[in-house]
Amino acid sequence: MDFRITEDQAALMEGIRSFCMGRVSIDRLRELEGKGFDKQLWQEIAEMGVFALRLPESEGGVDLGMVEAVLVFEELGKAIVPGPLVWSHLAAGLVDGAATGETVVGGLDLTLADGAPHVIEHLEDLDILLVLRDEGVDKIDARSVSGKQVETPFDPLTPVSEASELPAGERIGDAGLSARLRLEGAAITSGFMLGIAETTLDLANAYAKQREQFGRVIGSFQALKHILADCYVRQEAARAAAYAAAATYDDPTVGDVARAASAAKIVAGEAAMKNARACIQVHGGMGFTWEVPAHYYWKRTWVYETVFGTVADHADTLAEVTSQAGA
Repeated sequence: MDFRITEDQAALMEGIRSFCMGRVSIDRLRELEGKGFDKQLWQEIAEMGVFALRLPESEGGVDLGMVEAVLVFEELGKAIVPGPLVWSHLAAGLVDGAATGETVVGGLDLTLADGAPHVIEHLEDLDILLVLRDEGVDKIDARSVSGKQVETPFDPLTPVSEASELPAGERIGDAGLSARLRLEGAAITSGFMLGIAETTLDLANAYAKQREQFGRVIGSFQALKHILADCYVRQEAARAAAYAAAATYDDPTVGDVARAASAAKIVAGEAAMKNARACIQVHGGMGFTWEVPAHYYWKRTWVYETVFGTVADHADTLAEVTSQAGA
């Protein structure tokens, strides 16, 4: 298996990176606080092919694989682009208009917990809500869901609503589709969290090189070097795990897809969480202020840690797969 990025893949990443730099700056994110969604930005993301990336050309897609999807979401993660990106990407080909951005699709994974209240992200901006259950996938008109928006969400760019019950929806897939979407969601989310791990290291490193104490830049202090070195190790471990999950998905003959996806979700999640915390720590007291953007990354990591299986859920999956392999 060759993990080296091809010229075409590098060009794809550069295109998404340039788009994010021009359209999703930190100042723009501050403008989106409390909303977390911009219809015009959403349409532009769709025009970049993010949602139709893995659809066949015959269906209007780009006809690429999971590897390219993870690379694209890595770039989106670096800019912590808000919105139900993963769900709308997964919905392409299942929900009309999802691939083109005309239909905004969110989701709810009830395969592990089916108790109310249901916490739904971006409910006010959704057209369709996909619900993953053990027995299948339901499509619900989001406007029929009665939810109360949380006044102060943990992530200011991810508004959430609580719904005590869900209306009946249309069954669009069986248990196999539900399991596949959950696995794909975990792999793609690992790419997003890899991007968070990378940017928080970059922010911490840049600050350590310019902030001075006692007549020296703080990056020259041994304690700071250790923190940044640990961040780099976690980043590269996350990269290896996320890329391996994507490559295994595209070619299942090289390994166990579920095992690779669970490993990626765990390793990338840990890298994003610990690197974001380290970024705040390196910034010192001002790192805890709202003005320093480090908190955006830390809070988004908490959001992504809860979707498509938590660390504990995927640890159970790894334990099960490993025990079966050793039996």
